Parts: sequence; C-alpha cells; structure tokens
Amino acid sequence: MLGISVYLNQASDESLEAYIRKMRAAGFRGIFTSLHIPEDDPGQYADRLRALGTLAATNEMELTADISPASLGHLGLTFKTADRLLDWGVTGLRVDYGISEEETAALSHRMTVALNASTLTGETIQRLKECGLRLSAAEAWHNFYPRPETGLGMNDFTERNRWLQSEGLKVMAFVPGDGDRRGPLYKGLPTLEAHRERTSFSAYLDLLYSGCVDHIYIGDPSMSERSLEQFSCHANGTFLLRAVPAFPDAQAALPGTDHTNRQDAARDVIRSAESRMYGNAGDRPVKPANTSERPFGSVTIDNSLYGRYQGELQITKRDLPEDEKVNVIGRIIEDDRPVLRHIKGGDAFRILMEGVPQA
Repeated sequence: MLGISVYLNQASDESLEAYIRKMRAAGFRGIFTSLHIPEDDPGQYADRLRALGTLAATNEMELTADISPASLGHLGLTFKTADRLLDWGVTGLRVDYGISEEETAALSHRMTVALNASTLTGETIQRLKECGLRLSAAEAWHNFYPRPETGLGMNDFTERNRWLQSEGLKVMAFVPGDGDRRGPLYKGLPTLEAHRERTSFSAYLDLLYSGCVDHIYIGDPSMSERSLEQFSCHANGTFLLRAVPAFPDAQAALPGTDHTNRQDAARDVIRSAESRMYGNAGDRPVKPANTSERPFGSVTIDNSLYGRYQGELQITKRDLPEDEKVNVIGRIIEDDRPVLRHIKGGDAFRILMEGVPQA
C-alpha cells in the first residue's frame, strides 16, 4: 500500500483537502501522522486530528498515528482506551514504548498496531503472540531518519524485513518527499540513507521491487508534481521517463512517446518493441546524425546504416561507445536514471523530451 504523511503543526484547510484527494486519485491509500502533542496545545491538536480523520474516512484512506503515552494523556486517553480514536477516523496506532505486550496484544483486536521494525526481537514477538496478538492487525514499521548519514543500509534492511515477514508481520518503510520537506533539517525523511537525495518515485521503486516491503509511505509532507505524475502513470502500468534533447529538433526525431521494452530484455539497453516500424516505413528514413558516445541513460535511434534495425529506439543501461549506425537524440535526466534498472522485459515506458538541448 502507498501512503503519505500529514503533520498536525498546520491547521487543516482547503489545500490539505485538495492534496489528499489528489494523492488518493494517484493510488495512495494510507495517511501517517504524528501525535507527539505539545503539552500546552492539546486541544488544537485534537481538533486537527479529528479533521484529518474525517478527511481520511471521506477518501477511504487508512490513518495511522504515531503516539506516546504522554500524548494519549493529553487527549484524555490511555492505551487501554486508545481505540476510542477509531471514532475520530484513526485506524491504527504506531506504538513503541510505554505500552506492555499485554496491552499491545489487546489493542490489536480493536485496531491496527504498528510495531517498531528496528527494535523487535524474536523474544518480543513470541511474547506478543503468547499474549494473543492478532497478527492480521499487526505490522512492523520502520522509522525515518531526518539527520543525514543515519539512515539504514539496504543489506541489513532487507535481511531484517525478510525475518519480520517470516514471523507473519507486514513491513512498512518511508521514502523521502521531493516537494516541500519537513524541518528543522529539511534533508528528507527516508528509511534508507541511499534514498535521501533521490526522487520519491525512484526510491519507491527500489522498495517495491525489493520484495521485502508491504507498505511504502512518503515521509515528507509533499512530493513534486513530476513524481506524482510518475506514480499515476505507474499505477496504470507505464514508466514515465523525462529526457533532455541532444539537439533542438530531437522531439521530432523521437518515434512516438509510448513504447514497450522487448520481452527478450537486453543486458545493455532497453529496446522499444514498436519503434522500428517508424524507420522502416519507407518514407521516413533515419539519416546518420549526432553519432556520439552513449553514456548511461542515452536515448538513441538506429539510423539507415543499421539496415533492418533502422528506426529502433533504445535507452542505454550502461555507458556505450559511439557508433556511426546509432544516432543519439537525448538523455534521460539524472533523477530518472535509477528508474531504468526496474524496467523489465514487456514493461511499458513513455519518454517526454523537456528542457533545452544538452551542451
């Protein structure tokens, strides 16, 4: 499941409502919020939580809140009565400290409980099961890491997640937002350090295809319109790629925009299954032009010197040398190059030329 994060330090307004509707339309089904409520402002946060819960319920989205015993106290609740938040639109609680295994297990019979994925041990899980934990309502949620250099590494992350899943728990992790970032550091809110400067969409693909994550949430308050468009296209089965043209009329040289990587996927390049018919149509020969080196992410078209391959569009998956039979018409932008490794045989992709020609 895909999810977003909404924080309660800002009042709910029409822009938040529009944002949630837009994300719901793009395929997002969950909302995460933090209820570490300031002691001097519990009433305002309670009102904002109710408003957010209403928005979540209206848009048929799950709402999970990170909460502490102190914050529950500010709301007049304890972990034993926390399920009253269901009436506010909250469907799950992320619990970490201040709650016993018996209370956690009991709460799992009333709502979803999200446990700390980093601190769970085999002994803790066994005790929770012995206390009657309802596994279908229990999940393991990773933290996000605001400070650079403190995020997790992929190998340890993958190993732990596979163990958690073997224990019957679904796993959630965060990717950073690439729109407005949350303070005070504004350095992104990823679970994995390698994702800190990546776009939301490319980081999401890493987690999606890792095979060891069940839910993926955007940690920051928003993402860019570019990433959102990529999420929407991917939900409809297409990888959207942006490219910078190699020369002013490169767009005209692009044989269409929608393509499918050949089922027999090549090692070195992504090959459009549809493109050669353009070059082989007879009245549209591809003349040799800009036959330069082909660094990773280059968008190319085979020219007339390649005979029956004329017109084939490719995207390079590694650096390749220049070839007089291959025209370079552009290059996938740096932000989207990590996406290329996830395009497998039979996958659909779309190329949009944008910006000014490369120098």
